[in-house]
Amino acid sequence: MAVRIRLKRIGSRNDPVFRIVVADNRSPRDGKCIEEIGTYDPKKAGEGNYSLDLERAKHWISKGAKASDTVASFIRRASKIVAA
Repeated sequence: MAVRIRLKRIGSRNDPVFRIVVADNRSPRDGKCIEEIGTYDPKKAGEGNYSLDLERAKHWISKGAKASDTVASFIRRASKIVAA
């Protein structure tokens, strides 16, 4: 089973809001997920537009999950914040 960490859209039309989820690669974008580990609101400006459970993300990556490009950038930014 190929596991991905990716975005799932939950917002309405013209009002996007996303959840950061761990899902099977074969499931549809807004379909069933294994675990929800964060949120992303693209309408907000600055660094406070996402929240992420970094420990769970690292756990899933250690188990072999691959992050999408967008989620990978969130993980890098969250890791820099924790390191500082």
